[in-house]
Amino acid sequence: MDIQQYHNQQSPSDKAICEALKQLIDTHLPEAESKIWHGHPVWFLEGNPITGYSKEKAGIRLIFWSGADFDEEGLKPGTGKFKDASIWYTSSDQIDTSALKIWLEKSRHIQWDYKNIVKRKGQLIRLK
Repeated sequence: MDIQQYHNQQSPSDKAICEALKQLIDTHLPEAESKIWHGHPVWFLEGNPITGYSKEKAGIRLIFWSGADFDEEGLKPGTGKFKDASIWYTSSDQIDTSALKIWLEKSRHIQWDYKNIVKRKGQLIRLK
C-alpha cells in the first residue's frame, strides 16, 4: 500500500485531512522520505521517524515522534516512555498551518534516535 491508497481508504472528511497534512509535510520537510510504516503514513529524516498520521477513534492523529520536547501547547505529549506528542483532527479546517509549519521545523532540529532504539535495548538518545 502507498500513501495515496491509505488516503483512498478513508472517509471523505478524513481523506481531506490526510491530504492536507501530506501536502504541508511534503512542502515543509521536502528532504524527508515518506512511506507506509506500521500501517500508516510516516516521514523519516535519515531513517529516523519524524512525523506521521493515522486514523483513530478520536479522528486523524498527527504524531511527532520527538514532539514532547517541542514545548508547544497545541501538542499533547504521549504517556509512555517515548518522547512523542500528538494532535487530533476531525476536520481539515482545524489544521493550523502556521503552527504545523513551526512543529515541522522543530521536528527537523529536535530528534530522539528512534531508528536505533532496538540496538540499545529501549534506551532513547537525543540526536539533535
